[in-house]
Amino acid sequence: MIQKIYIITGISSGIGKALVEALLQRGETIIGIGRNNPFPENSRYTFYACDLSDLEQVRALHAPIHAEEVVLINNAGMLGTVDRISQNNEIEYEKILNLNTIAPLILTQKFYQGTPKKDNFTLVNISSGAAKSAIPSWSGYCASKSALNMWTDCFVQEEEELGNHPKVYCIAPGVIDTPMQQQIRSVDPESFSSLKRFQELKSNNKLFTPQETAEKLIRLLSLEYSGKTHYDLRDL
Repeated sequence: MIQKIYIITGISSGIGKALVEALLQRGETIIGIGRNNPFPENSRYTFYACDLSDLEQVRALHAPIHAEEVVLINNAGMLGTVDRISQNNEIEYEKILNLNTIAPLILTQKFYQGTPKKDNFTLVNISSGAAKSAIPSWSGYCASKSALNMWTDCFVQEEEELGNHPKVYCIAPGVIDTPMQQQIRSVDPESFSSLKRFQELKSNNKLFTPQETAEKLIRLLSLEYSGKTHYDLRDL
């Protein structure tokens, strides 16, 4: 049995890919989950294909873990079509909520239940500042991340009632230069009133790189757990 294993979703690009790269360089053992895999599998890296917006695939996922300590990083997420509620597709909202909110909950149940010693489980949910501030035309994203924050808080309190003390983090990473930001900068200005602000963040070099974000998160996880759940990586 290995000492520690990291389980990371959304590893094909952005923060997830940067996390896998940084942790492999440190000699860690990793399970990657997502639709696409950019890494060769070996004794320290295993990939499981799963469309996390399809809850039947998520429920059917079987990824055995043989480790004393488990770190689950629910990183996969989607913005969805940037448009107002009155003009958007209801199927789009279902997909966003499945991927951003429900899939992380199901994966947490799966891997937490499979961890014999609950105090050896670490949960990291990648949230957003949009969970606390409404952004017009991002309703699905804002609502799904807000719900993610709330069930994270409930999970902490529920486990405390049972006498368990997993390490739990809900992370707002800041504005990162990922494919999601490329999507944001290319939308129709008639559909998104904040378009200029996000374009200026890019042109003024105000975006963090996925690598910088991954290093900050790994540094946070290396510190002694204080019991604090919510972090904005821009403050670290």
